[in-house]
Amino acid sequence: MAEKAVKSGETVVIATKNAGKVKEFDHALRKLGKAAASLLDYPQIPDIVEDGDTFAANARIKAKTAGDALGVKVLADDSGLRVEALNGEPGVYSARYAGEGATDAENNAKLIAELNRLKEEGRLKPLGVLEDGSAMLSGAQFVCALALYDPATGHFVEAEGTVGGLITDRPHGSGGFGYDPHFWLPQLKRGMAELTKEEKQQISHRGDALGKLLPLFQDA
Repeated sequence: MAEKAVKSGETVVIATKNAGKVKEFDHALRKLGKAAASLLDYPQIPDIVEDGDTFAANARIKAKTAGDALGVKVLADDSGLRVEALNGEPGVYSARYAGEGATDAENNAKLIAELNRLKEEGRLKPLGVLEDGSAMLSGAQFVCALALYDPATGHFVEAEGTVGGLITDRPHGSGGFGYDPHFWLPQLKRGMAELTKEEKQQISHRGDALGKLLPLFQDA
């Protein structure tokens, strides 16, 4: 990707190496006539240490680090899953719940193992059973914090979005990424990983946050 395109505002740099996130951002930004690039396009930028204690803090860290390095506005998100039965875990550790470099499958496996352990110990009572026999183990919430950083001014534009649902012991759908397969949406009677891009954009935590941020985008 040409640096000129970034500076002209045609492309928005997203401070992530997560291809799934980039696709979702690109889908939303095209409504503004823009395209998304990612840190995969800038291998000279080292991995960013996300040591904030909130989603918003981590989003600011990522946006500022990449923005200062590239000299252009950068949009960053930090998002994750809060599970009621786990007292809000994995929270800001969602991407590395099963350890640094963990895959989505490994993180999901640990999540379900932790909830099943609580159930076996009698400390968790499932909330019901779906038609396919899946147990609804706990209420949960996806959270997304966005931060758009301008290195020329040092200013941030921020927004946060959420979506509530239930964690099921069996996956539903093959789309999405992260914890989507185990996130059930009672209002739709479908799993997050069963939604199309358009459907997910309308209901997801990232879609919620982007909907709040995009009206401010042109003035940022």
